Amino acid sequence: MVNDPNWRLPEVAQFTLTSPDFSEGGSLPTVARSGIMGAGGEDRSPALNWEGAPEGTKSFVVTVYDPDAPTGSGFWHWAAYNIPASVTGLAADAGNPDAKLLPSEAITLKNEVGLDRFLGAAPPAGHGTHRYFFTVSALDVESLDLQPGTTPAVLGFTMLGHIIGRAQLVGTTETPAN
Repeated sequence: MVNDPNWRLPEVAQFTLTSPDFSEGGSLPTVARSGIMGAGGEDRSPALNWEGAPEGTKSFVVTVYDPDAPTGSGFWHWAAYNIPASVTGLAADAGNPDAKLLPSEAITLKNEVGLDRFLGAAPPAGHGTHRYFFTVSALDVESLDLQPGTTPAVLGFTMLGHIIGRAQLVGTTETPAN
């Protein structure tokens, strides 16, 4: 697959991630497009549900990444970590800090535009289809101790040795030709 963000990640147990808001490979709902970046949406993270995490899971990390962004390094839309192992899903709009829908232990990192929240899809006009990898990683530690200002990429590097399972759901957004 072109721009596969998993190609160098370790092989780990797979579990199931679903959303009532979109299906695997399907279009993200309009509310999950960015209003902040002018793409006509509301920057509302879709609801996510997971099951079958491996035994030994002590916490989860949720990330949303667009490998198709024309940046040379992709685009991080959301990263939240220290989600307790007892959690099996997040409500729609959990990526909005004002909604207070994340568990109190969870910490959200700043996305690519410097906001500590979910940023909806906003591919450039005429850039075609973009894929948004919603990933839930099961970790063998209850928490990660990251410094303020840590980026989602550093989160990925820090959790690398602690991932025991991964669930992924890919949504898409297409922009019209210029």
